[in-house]
Amino acid sequence: QVHLVESGGGLVQAGGSLRLSCAASGSTFSIPRMAWYRQAPGKQRDLVASITTNDGDTVYTDSVKGRFTISRDNAKNTIYLQMNSLKPEDTAVYYCYAYRGIWSPASWGQGTQVTVSS
Repeated sequence: QVHLVESGGGLVQAGGSLRLSCAASGSTFSIPRMAWYRQAPGKQRDLVASITTNDGDTVYTDSVKGRFTISRDNAKNTIYLQMNSLKPEDTAVYYCYAYRGIWSPASWGQGTQVTVSS
């Protein structure tokens, strides 16, 4: 069992910054990769960025490259998403996701709302 708790969402003006955190607990030692997804109203949930837990290899969706940075702190079982130069189109509920590991199931966090005003 893996439990994910996100924090750090909120309301920010366009051009501003936010940092999201996702703390994992439970059977975290075998999680191979973690990610941030987002879902805007009426739209599907899409991948924003992911990071491997061993070597920190990262992947970003094109729309956030150069603006968002995903990072990890394995000692704290936490990943982060630093979001800079935010745009109104970044408004969504952001979800943390842990990929399935040998000893752990794939898991979702409860989500945190990010709202960017123009």
